[in-house]
Amino acid sequence: MKRIEIQADGALDAGRINDVVVRTLRLIQPTDKVAIEGFSHGSTGSFVGQQYAIGWAIRIGLHVRKQKYIEVAPTQLKKFATGVGKGSKDDLILPIFKRWGFEHPSDNVRDAFVLAQVIRAIHEPVELTKPQQEVIHNILNPPAKKPTNKKKKRGK
Repeated sequence: MKRIEIQADGALDAGRINDVVVRTLRLIQPTDKVAIEGFSHGSTGSFVGQQYAIGWAIRIGLHVRKQKYIEVAPTQLKKFATGVGKGSKDDLILPIFKRWGFEHPSDNVRDAFVLAQVIRAIHEPVELTKPQQEVIHNILNPPAKKPTNKKKKRGK
């Protein structure tokens, strides 16, 4: 497993976003099993817009290639790594090291490592904790979406 973090040079603009997306998609092989962390809808900060742009562009790229992927909610990623679905990125460091012996200074690479463990658990027989089993079950059997009855009124 490669331990890399794709970063682009330059300002946060369309060219940099394209660079990150193209470099990421080039690493994904047609036979790869892919997991993507879902968006953190409560996040704030100057980079949130770029995160959405990169995330959607990668999803679109996979769709165009007809490559399936699973989406793992941030709370599911944390629960799979720590046993609980909340906490800071730093709260994952010790549990990841204790469970898998993996460490890296970048929280992005640590998240990617946990995503790899999730996809591995879906496709290979591995020993899982009860919280990990719950995460896998919920990914494979997502609850039905509730229909919305809200109608938007034009002009309001």
